[in-house]
Amino acid sequence: MPAPRRNSRVDRFHHERRLRLDGAAWIAGIDEAGRGPLAGPVVAAAVILPPAWIEEGMPGELRELTDSKQLTETQREEFFGLLTSNADVVIGLAECDAELIDRINILQATHLAMQRALAALTRAPDHLLVDGRPVPPLPVGQTALVQGDSLSYSIAAASVIAKVTRDRQMQEWDRRHPEYGFAEHKGYGTPQHLAALATHGPCPIHRRSFAPLKPVQGELFR
Repeated sequence: MPAPRRNSRVDRFHHERRLRLDGAAWIAGIDEAGRGPLAGPVVAAAVILPPAWIEEGMPGELRELTDSKQLTETQREEFFGLLTSNADVVIGLAECDAELIDRINILQATHLAMQRALAALTRAPDHLLVDGRPVPPLPVGQTALVQGDSLSYSIAAASVIAKVTRDRQMQEWDRRHPEYGFAEHKGYGTPQHLAALATHGPCPIHRRSFAPLKPVQGELFR
């Protein structure tokens, strides 16, 4: 697998080790995929990596793990397989669908998906590392890291798990609604997607509260 470009000087377990020195035995990284698209769910993942990895170093086959956006689809799939097949990696996954996003807005839906992912963990974490800004509703102490998926292996693992999970769902939706091209753009507002919307209107997984779907919906359903 070709190695993604990264800053080799970054210690991606720095924050995890600091938290362990402060007494946190189990640390979960949390990230999401799908805040910006016009269609599909927002998916959140919470991942607890084995404490032995934090103390001794990441296994060789996972050392290039980083922000999912910096990886190719092939690399993401390979890391996803390595993480999900390891019994010592604890993973919680959750999502909020387009209907719920329209009802409560994307920010609240993202926070809710993160809460659900945390609740889905089979081991309760002592502390959370969150990508981006703090998430107010989470019931466990948290540290928010801007660009955290490039700074923390735990967050990077959550980033990959969430991204691959959502991409696979969008590929399945592409089989149901091939006219939109979901397998290619994953629901984002590409010219191809916007042209399909203009021709076919929205389907059940489109977020009708998102522009430009608001005017499309108004024209179709008034």
